[in-house]
Amino acid sequence: MEKERLMGIIEALVFASEKPVREDDIRKVLPSIKPKEIRDALDDLSRIYEQNSGGIYITQVAGGYQFRTRTEFSQYVRAMLEIKPKRLSRAAMESLAIVAYRQPVTRQDIERLRGVDSGGVLKLLLDRKLLKILGKQDIPGKPLIYGTTKEFLETFGLKDLSSLPNLKEMNELFDEGEIEQQTSLLFGDEDTPTE
Repeated sequence: MEKERLMGIIEALVFASEKPVREDDIRKVLPSIKPKEIRDALDDLSRIYEQNSGGIYITQVAGGYQFRTRTEFSQYVRAMLEIKPKRLSRAAMESLAIVAYRQPVTRQDIERLRGVDSGGVLKLLLDRKLLKILGKQDIPGKPLIYGTTKEFLETFGLKDLSSLPNLKEMNELFDEGEIEQQTSLLFGDEDTPTE
């Protein structure tokens, strides 16, 4: 199959899907195409959209590929669709960050780091499908173990958990006073996040 046609098919598949399209999803539709050809076509499409100054681009999110609105145009899309951005409280963001960087974790781990009860916050994050229960820890009381979901990766536009900002990148995001508080909350005494 010629490369331009393959790129057109893949572009249509990514456009039509509500969820990120994985390479396996494309291989099911195009079983005769080699995986490397699919990856090359996806890379070429991503590059073309990145170079274009249009309102959308293709990016890797949550283990697949998805069209995304460029940040500078998102306010117009929200206004047209009358979408209010979903906001999370500071407590929810703190808890979510702790789980993202330290997973798998228990509620007790989160509460020890935050210093306050986190039951309500965890329920909210579970309801929004940003967290999931991974199982139970094999200790007395069998506390639930939490981890992030594919929806978490999609919501925050992350390819995978390794795409989370590291300590150096966080230094660039926060001012001097905030970074010490955020770093100690997320990483404790460590220099890097745990996986």
